[in-house]
Amino acid sequence: MPAPSLPLNGSCRCGRVHIRITAAPLMTAACHCRGCQKMSSSAFSLTAMVPAGALEVTQGEPVVCGTHGPDQDHMACPYCMTWMFTRITGFDGFVNVRPTMFDNTAWYVPFIETMTSAKFPWVDIPVQHSYPEWPPMDQFEGLMAEYAAQG
Repeated sequence: MPAPSLPLNGSCRCGRVHIRITAAPLMTAACHCRGCQKMSSSAFSLTAMVPAGALEVTQGEPVVCGTHGPDQDHMACPYCMTWMFTRITGFDGFVNVRPTMFDNTAWYVPFIETMTSAKFPWVDIPVQHSYPEWPPMDQFEGLMAEYAAQG
């Protein structure tokens, strides 16, 4: 997997909200859950898990959209409603950023896929690990170490 050149800058579809990450992703993923299918209007959503302190909103103010807590807040541009990132409520370790927001997306490849129990039968993604639901929490540290070793 190619490592991204940092910082990575990006924006929503209309350009009113801009973001930047200043640290490499901890891991990348594709999620096949029904919520992500509906939020993204696609077969799955893409995620780059980045350290929470490495995400900066550099222009505009995103608003909560989609799921409104208690587990997670999806954040979007208030004008075009582009789903940009997700903060997991009560968890300050990382934030899930939609990698399609970045100006440079050539580096992005999903490392894991989650919620394959809801996966469309025609979808085939070149991932290294696949989970019918979420990976067990005790596996996250090892997965992130494996991802980091490849980048």
